[in-house]
Amino acid sequence: MKYQLITFFFLLQFFYLSGQNFEQKIEDLDQYIENARKYWKVPGMSVAVIKEGKVLLAKGYGQRQLGGKMVDENTIFNIGSTTKAFTSVLIGMLVDQGLLHWEDKVIDYMPEFQLHNPYTTRDARVKDLLTHNLGLGNADFLWGTQSFTKEEILSQIRNLPMSYPLRGGYTYQNIMYHAAGLLIEKITGMTWEKAMKKMIFEPLEMTNTYADKELSQSQANRSIAHHYVDEKITPIKDFNADSIAAAGATWSSIKDMAKWTHFLLDSARVDGIKLLKTETWAELFKPQALIPQNQFYPTTALTKPKWTTYGLGFFQQDYGGKALDFHTGSLPGTMAMIGLIHEEKVGYYFLGNLDHAEVRHALMYKVFDEFGNTGIKRDWSVEMKKLYDGINQQVKNALARQDANRIEGTSPSQALENYAGDYQHPVWGKIEVRWQQNQLKMTYSKYNFGRLEHWHYDTFRFISNKKWSYPSNITFQQNSNGKIVELSLGQNYVFKKI
Repeated sequence: MKYQLITFFFLLQFFYLSGQNFEQKIEDLDQYIENARKYWKVPGMSVAVIKEGKVLLAKGYGQRQLGGKMVDENTIFNIGSTTKAFTSVLIGMLVDQGLLHWEDKVIDYMPEFQLHNPYTTRDARVKDLLTHNLGLGNADFLWGTQSFTKEEILSQIRNLPMSYPLRGGYTYQNIMYHAAGLLIEKITGMTWEKAMKKMIFEPLEMTNTYADKELSQSQANRSIAHHYVDEKITPIKDFNADSIAAAGATWSSIKDMAKWTHFLLDSARVDGIKLLKTETWAELFKPQALIPQNQFYPTTALTKPKWTTYGLGFFQQDYGGKALDFHTGSLPGTMAMIGLIHEEKVGYYFLGNLDHAEVRHALMYKVFDEFGNTGIKRDWSVEMKKLYDGINQQVKNALARQDANRIEGTSPSQALENYAGDYQHPVWGKIEVRWQQNQLKMTYSKYNFGRLEHWHYDTFRFISNKKWSYPSNITFQQNSNGKIVELSLGQNYVFKKI
């Protein structure tokens, strides 16, 4: 009895001291976050830290828009591809209900799911939609540039040649998460957006989270996306990912995402009630696909992991002797990130409103060093800034080399109006080129259009209506009769004139 009392006393003292230590650590971290925000020139962002079942921090920093109102814990941002974990959890819930199984064939539920390779079509499993190793190459052109409907995007995939054998490689693939969203609709009879609200948002009391852009637009406390335009940080229009909603269309606040992060750390429990069976929750974090480090995040140059994998909605690596599950979310001008170290019961979530400001990585590793028992002490903000500044400089150097390769004094081989017409690709859809007001104009979709300026010979430079995007070169080809027959955006993007 005496021994038990002494042990109890020391446990109380330990938890008291730990709490005091956390308080000081959070105070120090709070200052570090604000200093990092200024150092990276992010207009506004918010950060959450969860440790041992408690939300230690859920706070906004900076401004919703340059010169505007301040970010707080209820300011909503787009969460980008951190949406993918939600979609994986929804699939897991359907597994628990016996409505499908991870290894079921997709085509048994969705006959319209057709890929270029018949074997892959027949053998693709539900889990394969979530692991980025089904065999498809990148297909973001279908939603990031064009304006196909959800159903049209899935239909176009059947014309995309496979890049590698089924489960024999890795290519990050938004479209398959979109297919998972359509599968959820088939099984539940609800839209993916309604399933998200009913099955996740409502049980977790995430009352300030929205599964599409339209709902987010009506919220007053809303962050504005920012991008560099002519080297100056500038507000831009929000990008729309609703056509592949299950891959990245959600909007939320740091207060709500702290709830989500806690839910994932706490084996998918809400108020002691499990929304997923233990084995189903564990499946989310099992390595499902190997990722070559040259296809992983550039941060590996600093963190030097021994392994890099993908689970079901999470990238994975070792860090400080711990298993780290994380994911970024990015749309033009906005960014998010989640990180979990289950062994230490510590979680991190980040939202920000400047395009690809990788301070999100720096703060994640800082949080895990302070609360994840990694034993690492580094100024990640400074080190990450140096790393990504170097990468950005490489991009600028490549653009400069492209400019230097321009051959001056050349002319198009045809009258400019001859380049006008409709150009078609079996996968990527249609591009329209028009001769208007003595100028060539090119349109991918109602979202993506601009003008063509002569570069050299039959190559033109596309200047997009999106001022933040890099200019790209478009080359026209003619046949032996001297007629323009195709335009090319690159080796795999050749559009035939129709």
